[in-house]
Amino acid sequence: MAWIRIRQIKDYFFPILLLSSIILGGLVGYFFGEYTILLKPLGDVFINLIFIAIGPLVFFSLSSAVARIGSIKKIGFMFFCMLMVFLFTGVIASVTAIITVKLIPLTKNVDIPFLASPTQSPITIKTNPSEPFTMETFSAMLPHHHMNILILFSLFTGLCVSTLKEKKQSVVHFLESGETVTMRVFTWIMYYAPIGFFAYFAVLISQIGPKLIESYARITVIYYAFSLGYFLIAYTGYAYLSDRKNGIRTFWSHVWLPMVTAIATCSSAASIPANLAATKRMSVPREIYETSIPLGTMIHKDGSVIGGVIKIAFLFGIFHMDFSGTHVLVTALGVSLLVGSVMGAIPSGGMLGELLILSFYGFPTGSLLMIAAISIIIDPLATMVSVTGNSVSSMMIARLVKGRTWMVSNDSLERTKIKNNI
Repeated sequence: MAWIRIRQIKDYFFPILLLSSIILGGLVGYFFGEYTILLKPLGDVFINLIFIAIGPLVFFSLSSAVARIGSIKKIGFMFFCMLMVFLFTGVIASVTAIITVKLIPLTKNVDIPFLASPTQSPITIKTNPSEPFTMETFSAMLPHHHMNILILFSLFTGLCVSTLKEKKQSVVHFLESGETVTMRVFTWIMYYAPIGFFAYFAVLISQIGPKLIESYARITVIYYAFSLGYFLIAYTGYAYLSDRKNGIRTFWSHVWLPMVTAIATCSSAASIPANLAATKRMSVPREIYETSIPLGTMIHKDGSVIGGVIKIAFLFGIFHMDFSGTHVLVTALGVSLLVGSVMGAIPSGGMLGELLILSFYGFPTGSLLMIAAISIIIDPLATMVSVTGNSVSSMMIARLVKGRTWMVSNDSLERTKIKNNI
């Protein structure tokens, strides 16, 4: 028990430190006013360091992750069902979140005078078919402004490596080594994050006063209320689709272990063992839960999808932009899904997802830490929603792959072992 308590303190220490630096910076900005402008270089250094490291990190992390999944085609129909379920729940999460932020504005009368206005309109296929996918030169895709193109190039590189027959392992080893080095660089930069957040929010609050704090409070209430409602209602519905009333009873009888683990650790990866145990007790076939839980941990995060919509709507409100229209809402749907899927497979994917939002909509780089603070605030519940979403998704995948009798198709001896291990 003592080890568990120490582990929980360790997992929460850095998020609490960052949140404390944000609060302290806000207090300094509120009480010292214009004098905090002297702190602005400290915040700029942090943002610039992130932008320097982000390109290599995205390339090596994403390409190596895809290159390692060389045998994914062997899964066949089960993998197809898995992707369909992940996409289905992600779209539901994104659409319902968009409807919510349309009905309940996240910001009120907030102006950011020292930040430039967005430099571009949301990217649309209709106006510029090639812009989301290609650039004229290789170097043009490296800046964070074109993060979407760098992601596509990294995916393409990883797929090409996965098809190699000769020297594949050496190339994969090179990509993994690059990932290790760039991740270490990013980790060292994050040691400076408390100072960067402190300086940034001190200047921010000195410029706009408590209105931004009120917006964060609104976001906290809206996100937690909506996500809890989504967790209770949507996941009950998904469980019903898997096996009607029996599915609902099974899901809610065994989901508590991964749910509590996710809240305690704020880590989807740390929740994998608990989630595997829970889905086993839900009678999900072994070949399904042993595949869907690890893969879902990487690419299926409904909590992050909802958070992506919140961040986009927040920035639209901050810059007094109209969060409506088909192209804006469809782009918000697509970007939020990408934030909760592809970005989840990358170390520190939350920060990369936020950069992707800035890239697609042309928001100024100075707004990065504003939405990074949202990630810190929503992290516990977002992790819980994402982890338990993989649990109920495994049940739905079993229904698609095994049919209506999936829950009773397992060997009776295996079910006896499950019962004795509860």
